[in-house]
Amino acid sequence: MTNPLTATKPTRIRFGILALIFGNVIINYMDRSNISVAASAISKDLQLTPVQLGLIFSAFGWTYAALQIPGGILVDRIKPRLLYALCLISWSLVTLLQGVLKGFGMLFSLRLATGAFEAPSFPINNRVVTSWFPDNERASAIATYTSGQFIGLAFLTPVLTTIEHFLKWRGLFIITGLIGIIWGIVWYFFYRDPMDHARVNKEELDHIEQGGGVINRSATKGKEAKTTFKWTNLKEVFIHRKLWGIYIGQFCATSTMWFFLTWFPTYLVKYRGMDFLKSGFLASFPFLAAFAGVLLSGFLSDYLIKKGVSVNVARKTPIIVGLILSISIVGANYVDNAALIILFMTIAFFGNGLAAISWVFVSTLAPKHLIGLTGGVFNFIGNLSSVVVPLVIGFLVTGGNFAPALFFVGTLACIGACSYIFLVGKVQRIEVKEKSANYL
Repeated sequence: MTNPLTATKPTRIRFGILALIFGNVIINYMDRSNISVAASAISKDLQLTPVQLGLIFSAFGWTYAALQIPGGILVDRIKPRLLYALCLISWSLVTLLQGVLKGFGMLFSLRLATGAFEAPSFPINNRVVTSWFPDNERASAIATYTSGQFIGLAFLTPVLTTIEHFLKWRGLFIITGLIGIIWGIVWYFFYRDPMDHARVNKEELDHIEQGGGVINRSATKGKEAKTTFKWTNLKEVFIHRKLWGIYIGQFCATSTMWFFLTWFPTYLVKYRGMDFLKSGFLASFPFLAAFAGVLLSGFLSDYLIKKGVSVNVARKTPIIVGLILSISIVGANYVDNAALIILFMTIAFFGNGLAAISWVFVSTLAPKHLIGLTGGVFNFIGNLSSVVVPLVIGFLVTGGNFAPALFFVGTLACIGACSYIFLVGKVQRIEVKEKSANYL
């Protein structure tokens, strides 16, 4: 029996890894949202119609969504250290090139390329957290790195607006692209998987694995067993009702997100008549609220698990409540005061933050050997909203009235809440028969 006085304490390397993922997410969303900050200037410079602007906004989502399943397959086969570095540097280089482009067609093509290179990023995040964190810390970990998209945008939106104001929209893309390239190099030099990390001790590995973390101890140092892709694996991640529950829920939750990432600044400036620099400041409030929401959701969910509350209540409640709160975005249609408009947007995005720990369901429900693939399908269906929402809004606001667009976003949030209530069912991992499984 180990003497507690002489036992070695587990290292805490996993929290340093979480900080790296947090940085990745900030860069990720900075390069998704810079187009919304620059949209008014680009639209004027390139003489874009609302439908063309909607096409530009949605271009990222076409390739991002389409490549989620192939990206998930790659995540199960290529180590995060290499795959994430390649993705970061590639999408950042493409972002930089957007600053020297000429014309609608080139901008559209480069936004397609940005989506393609970002496609594996969130499945990689989920794989890393599933490897580095036990079950009772995972929602907090997911909330922490997911908060990067909100806190980054909350503080970066005014900064990006200021950069665009002084250096114009081309300078904005060049600077954000350079930042991402540098960060991609940082990731490659500092990230390692649990079994490859020189500073992690046995006690931390035991803490992770005994708590449900998926560590591949069978792999030798620096090497990893590869998962062979089978078409039966693809079928497996589409045949379960509970997985469809989270797929549909994710589509609806990310619909609210994509409104804020694309049309929100244009809504404030063009359709509500707010000053450009002032709108950059006001736009930070909903992102700060979403940041608070995702952290509250993740830490509360893990706290409830540790207190013995059922996993169904602890995991589902924050997401369902969040999606219901997101419906409040419709309230902005009935007020003209800038403060009240921002208030409704802030409540809606706070709710979206509460719902943003949905990746915990991929870690919890997916078959162990298909976590990457399940994450790819989850993010594929979820991010179809990045194609649908900007385009639909572009058509809905063609007549100059933005109210139908907000009704559209609010309705999707309601559908998402119903999906988690009626489709997900009991929260437990899907077990696949041994003969059809191909474990890592």
